[in-house]
Amino acid sequence: MDKQKKIVSMFDDIASTYDTANRVMTMGVDIQWRKKACDLSYEIYGKKKIEKIVDVACGTGDMMGFWDKQAKKSDITVKELIGVDPSEGMVEVAKKKFPNYTYHIAKATEIPLQDSCADFISITYGIRNVVQRQEALHEFNRVLKKDGLVVILEFMKDENKNILKKIRDIYMHKILPYVGGAISKNLEAYKYLPNSIENFVTIKGMHEELKTAGFDIVYTKSFSMDVSTLIIAKKI
Repeated sequence: MDKQKKIVSMFDDIASTYDTANRVMTMGVDIQWRKKACDLSYEIYGKKKIEKIVDVACGTGDMMGFWDKQAKKSDITVKELIGVDPSEGMVEVAKKKFPNYTYHIAKATEIPLQDSCADFISITYGIRNVVQRQEALHEFNRVLKKDGLVVILEFMKDENKNILKKIRDIYMHKILPYVGGAISKNLEAYKYLPNSIENFVTIKGMHEELKTAGFDIVYTKSFSMDVSTLIIAKKI
């Protein structure tokens, strides 16, 4: 089994417990990170009517729910919310939670949408799991309208290790996998998380990859001892 198929299979296995594990492991702080990403993106884009928001690696649909909720709070109309994910198990959970959204079982490198049709593409804690990452970023550029936004929330590799980051690393490597493993009954899946971060790119590296794919970086901020990073980039 190739690496990408193995990752998809792992997410199929943990789909039913994924939401619970996420909330417990982040102590609910990820909700604030997601809301911030939505609110800032709406503010930067500056439009009250949005045609399409595409959430890639949509998983169980959480981010789509926040796009919807935060739009309504700001009196913004979103015509269509589209979830794209290669994991059928994850999408089945999403459909039960949010039956009114549109879903596609597809890879980040093969989004089944026409050119220049989406206002936003978001990928939340998913770009790290895309093996052909640069190809995916080029695909995001293809699907986005000119001046459309790609919104990335991710656990980035550390550029500098200070004491707070070392404490974070202890949590990520020694505690988090066993919490997630206990909830999901799949320890291997949650051991994958910290290892995948170590093998990922730094913020600077992600910026370079986005620029190569035809984006201009408009916003970057790290939250909660740099555990999570938000990057918003605009299609040039």
